[in-house]
Amino acid sequence: MDNAFASARRVASLIKNGKLSVLETTDFYIARIEAFDDALNAVVVRDFERARAQAKLLDRNRKKHSKLPPLYGVPMTVKESFDVAGLPTTWGVEMSRGNIAKTDAVAVQRFKAAGAVVLGKTNVPVMLADWQSTNPIYGTTNNPWDMARSPGGSSGGSAASLAAGFAALEAGSDIGNSLRDPAHYCGIYAHKPTYGVCAMRGHSLNGSYAPPDISCIGPMARTAKDLAMGLSVMAGPEAIESGWQLALPKSAISSLQGLRVAIMADHEICPVETEISNEFLELGKFLKKSGAKVNYTARPDFEAGPAYENFMMLLNSALSARMPDKVIDKMRGTLASAAADDMSPVTMTARGVLLEHRLWLRVNEERARMRAAWAEFFKDYDVLISPVGSTAAVLHDHSGNMSERTITVNGKPMVFGQQLFWAGYSCNFGLPSTAAPLGMTKSGLPFGMQIIGAPYADFTTIAVADLLEKHWLGFSPPPAYDL
Repeated sequence: MDNAFASARRVASLIKNGKLSVLETTDFYIARIEAFDDALNAVVVRDFERARAQAKLLDRNRKKHSKLPPLYGVPMTVKESFDVAGLPTTWGVEMSRGNIAKTDAVAVQRFKAAGAVVLGKTNVPVMLADWQSTNPIYGTTNNPWDMARSPGGSSGGSAASLAAGFAALEAGSDIGNSLRDPAHYCGIYAHKPTYGVCAMRGHSLNGSYAPPDISCIGPMARTAKDLAMGLSVMAGPEAIESGWQLALPKSAISSLQGLRVAIMADHEICPVETEISNEFLELGKFLKKSGAKVNYTARPDFEAGPAYENFMMLLNSALSARMPDKVIDKMRGTLASAAADDMSPVTMTARGVLLEHRLWLRVNEERARMRAAWAEFFKDYDVLISPVGSTAAVLHDHSGNMSERTITVNGKPMVFGQQLFWAGYSCNFGLPSTAAPLGMTKSGLPFGMQIIGAPYADFTTIAVADLLEKHWLGFSPPPAYDL
């Protein structure tokens, strides 16, 4: 093994053809982590002894298989929020430090059944509730492109691990850009699936059985094709849902010629750095030259403002189940003193957290109507391409909470939590969204785009990402780790 940034498909192929053993591949990535991760702090729970034992077992059993599973011997890491039997699942919460998982999450079971070797778990923010990955148990994860910056969150350790060449594949989760934001900050790929496509059992701090609203789990990788392979492994109902089968349609898209694309480069609700929004316009020009049909103004038939408010209500209502009573009491005080027209992130959060169920039903009906508008939109367009966030990776700032911090966009301060606009534009409606590299800032930081598709068109958004990887831009290693 001589290339830390080889795709998972490439690693699996080398093992299948006998050019690599599983053990030497596993040892290679373990050595990478041991050499570089003390400073980066991405793989915060290391399971090297069991990984090496599993690698030896796979090498011994290799000839017993008439056909090797798709990820046979491929080393991967998984987000700390997934249960892995025998390892802690804490979500960065100090009181959960001793919470040792007894069984694997469904997704982890599926990756192992596909032959993957789990090297360890990657860092997260407390309760997965930030776009920075820091907590009192494991400390802070840095961005491999600039150690002074965040790798994103909540799957920040996951993205940093992939970008630094510590593993060939990753599994993360997303309710508010937690897959897409780290991919955007670290220059990699991630896929937020259609809601409900991937079974979430075992991705919970308290062993919940009911899947949360909006939230999804999905793959992260360095290539679009690896996303497709990871999704194929993860997707499908769990055993209790045995009455139905998942049949995601294959993508009919094989060329940029004739591709129907809407591009949303910016929005007044959450402005984007000009350097980034301009790159969306350049992408549009490139797509037109490549034979695609490009429209810069086409949108689903609803107003973006009410859609954002709808997302914030439902998002915070979903997150309220995770919140302790003292936080809920604070929210009550916030709402009691807020004006009726107060649309600040703090007040919008409180409204969602304290939403009565009868009102939740009304807000959910509004969402369903907007989701129907999306379905109409996708009769005319294959994908909508938009920003993931307003800026490239931000400097570390662990003050207060996300809704109170500010960032600078085009020379003006913006509340950090406002970035949720770009998260909710797709995920509030259960749409698949693939994050992929778009460009590099003049200062040398990567930034990405999200490719949004119709419900269950997951392999279509990934296929578009694959075409753009070939013809526009793909992953490139951070210079400090390209060794």
